[in-house]
Amino acid sequence: MGKAKTRNFLVKCHLWAAGLLAPLFILVAYTGGAYLLDYKGEVVETPITVPEGTLLDPDSASIEEDVHAVLAANDLDIGFDYLRMRPGSIMTRPTSRDYVVLSQGEDGAWTGTFNQPDLQYSLIELHKGHGPQLYRYYQILAAIVLFLVVLGGLIVGWMAPGYRRATTIGLGSGTVVFAMLAFVL
Repeated sequence: MGKAKTRNFLVKCHLWAAGLLAPLFILVAYTGGAYLLDYKGEVVETPITVPEGTLLDPDSASIEEDVHAVLAANDLDIGFDYLRMRPGSIMTRPTSRDYVVLSQGEDGAWTGTFNQPDLQYSLIELHKGHGPQLYRYYQILAAIVLFLVVLGGLIVGWMAPGYRRATTIGLGSGTVVFAMLAFVL
């Protein structure tokens, strides 16, 4: 395959991948900027009861069933893909939709909250990788494709004599700005 055909093939792959992933990239740009501007969304927290005598042991093989029992005791029909466990805390995930947080007090008793995020909070949770498991796989694929789109754009820029200088100057300038802002200033 000649240089022109290779370049055309790379451009088509670059544009096709960028178009497929544009919605995710727009979401990431919007939620990242909103988060940095302190627009993080809100969560309505409603206390729930943990039946007296409930033992929630994060190391137990039955922890998921135990959490489902607490949800059923509160008439909450929310599904979860997995549990995020920290010392004294169990959270259902994804947190991009309704979720529950269970907390253990110093006396060993468990309390809980039913959390209902608004759209802004949900979008930021998706950005952070706290969405459904299948969406997380999509994000991993998108990260790989984004890397390839950027790399492909650089390669196409260097392959075209008319764009080689601009591509090199752009990459050099971007690298310097990134390094200065991230590590020097």
